Amino acid sequence: MPAGRILVVDDDPTVAEVVAGYLLRAGYRVDRAADGPQALARAAETRPDLVVLDLMLPGIDGLEVCRRLRATEGGERLPVVMLTARGDESDRILGLELGADDYVTKPFSPRELVLRVQSVLRRSTATAAAAASAAPAAPSGLLAAGDLTLDPTARRAFRSGRELSLTLREFDLLAFLLRHPGTVLGREELMQRVWGWEFGDLSTVTVHVRRLREKVEDDPAAPALITTVWGVGYRFDPASPQPPAAGRAATTPPGPTPLQEGPTL
Repeated sequence: MPAGRILVVDDDPTVAEVVAGYLLRAGYRVDRAADGPQALARAAETRPDLVVLDLMLPGIDGLEVCRRLRATEGGERLPVVMLTARGDESDRILGLELGADDYVTKPFSPRELVLRVQSVLRRSTATAAAAASAAPAAPSGLLAAGDLTLDPTARRAFRSGRELSLTLREFDLLAFLLRHPGTVLGREELMQRVWGWEFGDLSTVTVHVRRLREKVEDDPAAPALITTVWGVGYRFDPASPQPPAAGRAATTPPGPTPLQEGPTL
C-alpha cells in the first residue's frame, strides 16, 4: 500500500468526501480543509506529502494558497495537484507557472485523480531518496551540454556550477532534452515520453518549456538553447550561439517577437 499523507482542499463537501474516500482506499492518510486559511494552517500542522488543491476557494483562493505554500521553508518541493474548472485555462496556466505539479479538470474521474497523485508522489519520493543518498552518481551517468550538468541519479542540475531549483516536471524535461539534442520534439510527444501522459492539455508543455527557459537561458525572451520550431515543437541545441552582446549588431535576421510565440505553439 502506498505510504503518504495527502491534504485535500476543496470547499465542496461532496467533492472533498469523494476524493478523500478514493485516496483512503488507495492507502493514503488524508486530511481535509475547506478554505484557503484552513489549508495553510493544516499544511503547517500536518506537513503533507502532497496537496490536492481546488483553485476556487473562499477566504484565500487556490492560486494564493499555492504561492504561499511555495514560499514556506521546504515548500518549493511540496507536490501540488490542482483541481480546476474546465474553462479556467488562464488560472490553470498560472497555477503551473507557480509550480503546481499537475492538474485535473472538473468534472473528473476520482480514479484518474488517484493515478495522478500516485505518479506525482513517485517522482517526489525518487527525488527525495536520491537527494538523501550519500553515494555519488557514476561519472558516466552525468548528462552535460555547454554549462549545464545534470545528475539523473541524485536528481540535481547545475548551470555554471550553480545548482538549479527545478520542479519535478522541469527536471524530467531538462533530462529528456539533454538526452535528445538536436531532435525536434512536438508538445504531444513530450507529454507522452517525458511524463507518460496519453492525454492532457498541451499548454502544460508550453508552460514548463517557458519556466525551464527562465532557468537555463541567458535571455529567456530570445532562447538559444531550447528553440521553437514553428508549427512543430521544440529543439534543444546546445551548440546554438547565444544572443549577441549589447552594443554589437546581430548577424542573423530578426525572428518573431516573444508575443508571437503563444498562438503558434
